[in-house]
Amino acid sequence: MSTYESDLLRLLEERGYIHQMTDAAGLDALAARQVVPGYIGFDATAPSLHIGSLVQIMMLRRLQQSGHKPVVVMGGGTTRIGDPTGRDESRKMLTDETIEANIRSIFTVFDKLLVFGDGPTDAVMVNNHDWLGQLGYIQLLQEVGTHFTINRMLTFDSVRLRLEREQPMTFLEFNYMILQGYDFRHLSKELDVRLQMGGSDQWGNIVNGIELGRRIDGTELFGLTTPLLTTASGAKMGKTAAGAVWLNEDQLPAYDFWQYWRNVDDADVGRFLRLFTDLPLDEISRLEALEGAEINAAKVVLANAVTGLVRGSGAATRAEATARETFAGSGAGEDLPAIATGPEGVRLAALLTEVGLTASNGEAKRKVAEGAVKLEGETVSDPAQLVLPQAGETLRLSLGKKRHALVTR
Repeated sequence: MSTYESDLLRLLEERGYIHQMTDAAGLDALAARQVVPGYIGFDATAPSLHIGSLVQIMMLRRLQQSGHKPVVVMGGGTTRIGDPTGRDESRKMLTDETIEANIRSIFTVFDKLLVFGDGPTDAVMVNNHDWLGQLGYIQLLQEVGTHFTINRMLTFDSVRLRLEREQPMTFLEFNYMILQGYDFRHLSKELDVRLQMGGSDQWGNIVNGIELGRRIDGTELFGLTTPLLTTASGAKMGKTAAGAVWLNEDQLPAYDFWQYWRNVDDADVGRFLRLFTDLPLDEISRLEALEGAEINAAKVVLANAVTGLVRGSGAATRAEATARETFAGSGAGEDLPAIATGPEGVRLAALLTEVGLTASNGEAKRKVAEGAVKLEGETVSDPAQLVLPQAGETLRLSLGKKRHALVTR
């Protein structure tokens, strides 16, 4: 039984989002008393976020569902710096045009999951380049520099772990935590944001911003982090052998997105239904209690629900129909990823990689050597085999039992 008074913390607790909070009682009292604007920051290093970010997006959705205001902060400014958290090397620098294009593309997913507008609980999206880009260096040093000590910054995991592994960290990256702290202070002044949320690896950065706001303005700010999201096998959420599971259709076809959720480990079904769908908790309890082959029905529910939220109900319906047709063995399924070889044909290893079944030609060659690749149901053994369908012909290319693609001329 939850001890929280606010709908916000009760919802986050029962759905499994809470790992740490800076002041649980204070945040609970505030959320029970008034609308709380809360934010999460997302850097725009690619045209799409992947499902490792989906738990954060869903947490903003929960914030809105419980009567509060989500603030999506796109890191147009901080993307130019690069968050060193969990990284051994610096990010490549992106052009302003690329960052802006990435932000526009990323917004399309947020637009499906949040209600944007001018109302008190409507979501807003802001770009931190709008204020960070206007800061003069001397101004930043005077305003913020005196509140950060090198001693403390060196203890942060993002810095300490990089140095322990003897990987260089640029002064540019070292400034990231200062800028993120400045974000929180700016948002509290301009938009009355009182809460920053994020993954557990962001705890130090969040605490930095809370301390900065208190020291400069005397504002009471709050932080909340989610547990580190891994699968039952211990793998980091959002990565597969074939690469990242992207949220945007342009980066990953809806069928592959649907299949990721359909193929999750049995032990992950209940947790993922709580985190990534709006299904009622009693229905989730019923589904996660299924055993044996019946748990597959729960996985289809999960795949349909998540795909419906992120890609739209039509995409979910088509993906399920394609899976049913494909695995019944009676057809290819129209929603499978497809590739055209052209009149010259494409070598098998390159074809596997180009259509997204493998992450590299090297992996493709290994899968062929393992006997895991089939063309039209027949195992193929030569990665250099030329694949060239006849005019008007469609071939089915398979990697294992669960991943398929269509090959045309």
